[in-house]
Amino acid sequence: MRLIIITGLAGSGKSIALHTLEDLGYNCIDNLPMFLLQEFAHHIATTRDPNFSRMAVGIDARDPEGLTILPTLVKELKNKSINCQVVFLDASAETLSQRFSETRRKHPLANFNRSLEEAMALERQLMQPIFCNANLHVDTTYTNIHQLRNQIRERFGGTNINASILLTSFGYKRGIPRDADFVFDVRCLPNPYWETELRQFTGQDLAVIQFLQASSKVTAMLADMLQFLDRWIPAFEADGRSYLTIAIGCTGGRHRSVYITEILKNHLSKPDRHLIIRHRELST
Repeated sequence: MRLIIITGLAGSGKSIALHTLEDLGYNCIDNLPMFLLQEFAHHIATTRDPNFSRMAVGIDARDPEGLTILPTLVKELKNKSINCQVVFLDASAETLSQRFSETRRKHPLANFNRSLEEAMALERQLMQPIFCNANLHVDTTYTNIHQLRNQIRERFGGTNINASILLTSFGYKRGIPRDADFVFDVRCLPNPYWETELRQFTGQDLAVIQFLQASSKVTAMLADMLQFLDRWIPAFEADGRSYLTIAIGCTGGRHRSVYITEILKNHLSKPDRHLIIRHRELST
């Protein structure tokens, strides 16, 4: 029996995530008050009704007191052999503010005495304990609707028991992915951007691949990264981690980080491993 709790900041994409899970065959309930979630969780834990074998619920910050009991509730469910996972959707304050401006929707915590910025700051404060206890963090700052749907499908559409690993390349000029568990900085490696004939290509193109393969620095860094990941990914899986996000960054996010990510993909691919690849700066 599986229960996915979708939570996070208003405007970060919780409704999209729930709708996607519904398309995957989950029974979904949005904006469920915490006291009802307690009763519902007790029901599925005691009856084992097959109609509730895959459930997803959405909760937000409109019940501040209820949020404080969520970590304890999740622990109780796991003790009753319920596969309960908390997914926290996040985004930068600037992005959330822009989304509210574009959609003209009212923030759930905004009122006559509280501005949008104040409501967002309060919400982030209230949700911090949930953020710290979530199984999976998804940063949607640079993610559109279609990309978020694909991420949810890839994360929850399979049945693998090993950790679902997201490999993402990025450019430091646009910031580090906020949901990364491991960040590898490859800006010290030779940069194809400064080779005029290579600038137009990416780390997926043969000319750039051959340029980077010829560098002893690239070879040495790759060896160290692969040794680290081969040692510690199994340790995290043995500890019960369901999701890992590994981010590789260079200056622009188009050459070195893309090449390294592709090498890691080939090395980490296994028949029983759920591997997701993202090249953030190539998809924009």
